[in-house]
Amino acid sequence: MSITDLANLVRQTGYETHVYFKNGYLEKVYENALANRLRKKGIQVIQQHPMSVHDEDDAVVGEYYADLWVDNQLIVELKAARALDDNHVAQLLSYLKTSGIKHGMLMNFGAPKFEVRKYIL
Repeated sequence: MSITDLANLVRQTGYETHVYFKNGYLEKVYENALANRLRKKGIQVIQQHPMSVHDEDDAVVGEYYADLWVDNQLIVELKAARALDDNHVAQLLSYLKTSGIKHGMLMNFGAPKFEVRKYIL
């Protein structure tokens, strides 16, 4: 599946998840629901995928956990906030840089209107 088709499928599935649950739940509920729905569609999803940050001497200086690692080509970071902000974007971009994955999506389930943004590093 192309990255465009995958991103469209994830976006649509996220929207359907938001329509069903609305806003008001903790982020983990949306993570579990979206992962479940994507798996039912035959998409490989790893939740809380670990990523190590390395210094110039290859020493591990930090650990990140991507909310959803989708089909080994897309990182999805979920939020349950009033609105997405620059810190959320910076977090996703650091995940992309750390992982070597080029494509990421930021989804916010916490507002009455579903918000989704796609980024390419």
